[in-house]
Amino acid sequence: MSAQRDGAAPSGLRSEATREDGASGRRPALAREALIPVMRPFLGEEEALAAAEAVRSGWVAQGPRVARFEQEFATYVGASHGVAVSSCTTALHLALVAAGVSAGDEVIVPSLSFIATANAARYVGATPAFADVELATGNLTVDTIDAVRTSRTRAVIAVHQGGVPFDTGALRAACAGWGVALVEDAACAAGSTVDGKPAGTGAAVAAWSFHPRKVITTGEGGALTLDDGEAAVRLRRLREHGMSVSAADRHKSAQPVLEQYLETGFNYRMTDVQAAIGLVQLAKLDAMVARRRELAARYHERLDGVEGVVPVRDPAYGTTNYQSFWVLLDQRYDRNDVLARLAEAGISARRGIMAAHSEPAYAVPADLPNTERITRDSLILPLFHELTETDQDHVVDTLTKLL
Repeated sequence: MSAQRDGAAPSGLRSEATREDGASGRRPALAREALIPVMRPFLGEEEALAAAEAVRSGWVAQGPRVARFEQEFATYVGASHGVAVSSCTTALHLALVAAGVSAGDEVIVPSLSFIATANAARYVGATPAFADVELATGNLTVDTIDAVRTSRTRAVIAVHQGGVPFDTGALRAACAGWGVALVEDAACAAGSTVDGKPAGTGAAVAAWSFHPRKVITTGEGGALTLDDGEAAVRLRRLREHGMSVSAADRHKSAQPVLEQYLETGFNYRMTDVQAAIGLVQLAKLDAMVARRRELAARYHERLDGVEGVVPVRDPAYGTTNYQSFWVLLDQRYDRNDVLARLAEAGISARRGIMAAHSEPAYAVPADLPNTERITRDSLILPLFHELTETDQDHVVDTLTKLL
């Protein structure tokens, strides 16, 4: 599932012996607390030093580190341009603004996603139209989109749920044929692949999150990646109040620069302190994904044959970064009771994901059987870089006893 984009970072650090890790070197042990957390960002001394260097430079707002980070991240995902912003939520908003979506339009979104996906449509005055997902991946398909498409459909926001990529080739071709914009919500997908290439490669526009719940983090933060240079120029302008020239360019100029405001924009900027952290995190991304996939493989091995639980897996056309390791329980089990009993055993698990159409902010009737099945019966198990085999065994043993 697509994990919460703008929620508070999970708390509860669990100690383990100091370990040598190829991604960051030796780290001190952490203080033990009661719960095995569902996640923990993988941060160390390198990130702290990079952030401190940005502070000492005197340039802490959007500046040269942001420019470097957005380009290096774009290169990583196979895009020509990157536009760093304050969150994936603001990235989605800007993507719809740039696509010309406005009042009276409909934007097809999965209900099965963090609320920000649907909210982005409302930000531009459009109506979110909720589509169902396939059960195996939690993702939109051409058929589920087509089932709710109307003459008012202007755009589709398709989510790579919890890092599990959707079939980008099929959805891109369908949206092109329908004449609607496709915004790829890749909030959770850094390090996932489709047809052997990074998720986001070839996207008209993809939106990313660097919240602590994601594989790499800048604290808060997001980005857009795309290949259209003119669109990238406009998106950079929109993130900075619609100004004709950036603050960084004004600072570098030997002469006074009188900026103009060419359109109504927003303050959606990332800071150089965040970008400094992001550059260190990006260098570790492949190692972090490899570690998550190693842990996921161990979950699969331990859960194989356990009746009543179906874990998430790679789709046939790609690989997941396992941003979340979610499992679907048999309908005879009460998912919330299982979560409560895991907590009693010192395990912090989470519900799989919300269904936006059932939340008070929307509360609209919709025929979405797979969405409702997943949101009712799925849960997320702990998975993070420093999860130990001992703790992972405790998670599996406890869950197995509960089923």
